[in-house]
Amino acid sequence: MATNADRSGELTEAIRAATSPLQLLGGGTKRFYGRQIDGHALHVAGHCGIVSYEPTELVISARAGTPLAHIESTLARSNQMLGFEPPRFGEAATLGGTVACGLSGPRRPYAGSARDFVLGVKIVNGKGERMAFGGQVMKNVAGYDVSRLMVGALGTLGLLLEISLKVLPQPERELTLGYALPLGEALARIASWSGKPLPLSAACHVNDTLYIRLSGSDSAVAAARAALGGEEIPRGTDFWTELREHRLPFFREDEPLWRVSVPPAAHLSIAGEWLIDWGGAQRWLKTSLPATEIWRAAEHAGGHATLFRGGDRAGEVFHPLSPVLARLHRNLKHAFDPAGILNPGRYTTAW
Repeated sequence: MATNADRSGELTEAIRAATSPLQLLGGGTKRFYGRQIDGHALHVAGHCGIVSYEPTELVISARAGTPLAHIESTLARSNQMLGFEPPRFGEAATLGGTVACGLSGPRRPYAGSARDFVLGVKIVNGKGERMAFGGQVMKNVAGYDVSRLMVGALGTLGLLLEISLKVLPQPERELTLGYALPLGEALARIASWSGKPLPLSAACHVNDTLYIRLSGSDSAVAAARAALGGEEIPRGTDFWTELREHRLPFFREDEPLWRVSVPPAAHLSIAGEWLIDWGGAQRWLKTSLPATEIWRAAEHAGGHATLFRGGDRAGEVFHPLSPVLARLHRNLKHAFDPAGILNPGRYTTAW
């Protein structure tokens, strides 16, 4: 693949000429996410290359088809990183697909989500119009933050052409600790630690073991290590990578996988096998229970649930919206893509 190719004109013309639905494709590594859809494939992966990178400004801009691995290796040479620690789910993952899906890794509760790091985007809407939103600096302005609206929209509002992101310095040191604890005690301990000035950057509970990651200066990590005890986990970096990429044994079953987002201390009585991430705020559930039962329990706990992988991809997979939010979503879809050309049905059967 070329490392620097501007196909924005070709992509724009393809959308302008489209008379039937288009399926927007980057590297295809997250094609499983959302509903299964039909449509002529419009490949974005060839539209690639880093447009600008200012290490001193902590900002990078790149075309949507740029491989995520290339972005991260470029940042690493300047001891910087993507703060939201995005999952790739395959080496072909692109920056555009990462932003369109809006997924974040284990660092998310402590550093921010994918949406928090997007500064600006350039897109083509469903009418074939090129549009630019945001920029390369953080601003507080009134009105809609349309650039961040594209994060997690699954390409239903526009084809991403270019994205500008805030980046972070890599921590001087990282350390992973483990504690043999049942879930209730683990969540209580995380809640207690989260209220203290500790350099936490990840917290996960699986197989009756709580894992935490400390990230920061050498002195800060050493002080936290002395205060928290626990057993140091060798090759801790590999553990968090395996968690982020869903390569831990927990994820190797064929049973439907649900992503449940709830307040960290929430109690959920849903039968199935659980893995707890984000200090309790993101919970992975393997179960064959009906979707309505899972949605009801998640909503009762103050959250929502998504059928992340497996199960019936032709039906609804995202948590049903309230009538007010559903109307807002429909209005946005109509404003950006009135003819329903871009990834129709990827998000919901309603549009």
